[in-house]
Amino acid sequence: MPTRRDFIRNMAMSSIVLPIGMQFPKAKAQKLRVALVGLGRYARLLADAIMVSSHCELKGLVTGTPSKEEEWGKKYNVPKRNIYNYQNFDEIASNKEIDLIYIVLPNGMHMEYAVRAAKAGKHVMVEKPMATNAADCKVIIEACEKAGVQLGVGYRLHFEPYNMEMMRLGQEKVLGEVRLVDASLGYNIEQTDPNDWHLNKKLAGGGALQNLGVYCVQAARYITGLEPVSVKAEYGPKHFPELFKEVEETLYWQLHFENKAVATSTASYVYGIDRLYASASQGHFELSPAISYGPFRGRSNQAEFDFPQTNQQQVQMDKIAQYILAEKPLPDHISGYEGLRDLKVMDAIYRAAETGKRVSI
Repeated sequence: MPTRRDFIRNMAMSSIVLPIGMQFPKAKAQKLRVALVGLGRYARLLADAIMVSSHCELKGLVTGTPSKEEEWGKKYNVPKRNIYNYQNFDEIASNKEIDLIYIVLPNGMHMEYAVRAAKAGKHVMVEKPMATNAADCKVIIEACEKAGVQLGVGYRLHFEPYNMEMMRLGQEKVLGEVRLVDASLGYNIEQTDPNDWHLNKKLAGGGALQNLGVYCVQAARYITGLEPVSVKAEYGPKHFPELFKEVEETLYWQLHFENKAVATSTASYVYGIDRLYASASQGHFELSPAISYGPFRGRSNQAEFDFPQTNQQQVQMDKIAQYILAEKPLPDHISGYEGLRDLKVMDAIYRAAETGKRVSI
């Protein structure tokens, strides 16, 4: 275990993180040139990360807010010729200074702009959830494959060392077969702006499950290394019905796996929780905080975890850049197909909550 742990630590701290056995051409010095679509809170984290990354540079912006064109252009040194709005977005196809378009829009807009980005001949990254349902994910995948461009989803935790350790302990059965996973995330948005897009069904696609539950579905899958076969779910009570008129405030669910493992989860806009816990046949391991931006803490029944806290967005962007610049396919665990697998589960969770019945996945 110490050798493996040191390996993961070194991977996280290095600006160049190569899969085992893969070698990228050393002569390739070009950086991946990125355009961000949608300049909200998370886009700011991505922009700041790109500015300190080793293999990326921020070369384009797309926004519907004129004041952001000037503010962001100046702060991130993006020339006016590379700043677009939602009306002239398709002109980005002729811009040879941009390699990849990162969609950071509300969930309900992901499919449209990912497809348009693919048609523009640019590689595509989409923030999670990849879309609001599995059918839209398939449309994005088909568009990218038809255009011959790469498609990835912003699964930053796949490059985060504490979560990587949870994956390793579970998938390699270090403490035996995982029998139970508790993956839950929630925070209180009682004081939020009632016009926040997360409360709008058309823009958000749903409530707590769409925004927070995708992390929990991911965690259950990457800790066990398995796909769930069925789900039971129910909506929680609404503490603030005046805010949650269109989307769910809280959702509880239970995923069942073919090996009899169970994953229980809560996604909520009123409960403060950020936890991953796994019980295996020979021990347990956990993180709390686990899914947010850290600082993370974790332990198993054998020892405390001791990993560096990383700039999650910077590590993610550098990893993505290394694959694309080397003309290597993005790994499956951050691919569009991974996004599709999550949405298949989430679709089933909604059906189970609406019907009150166990639903096959």
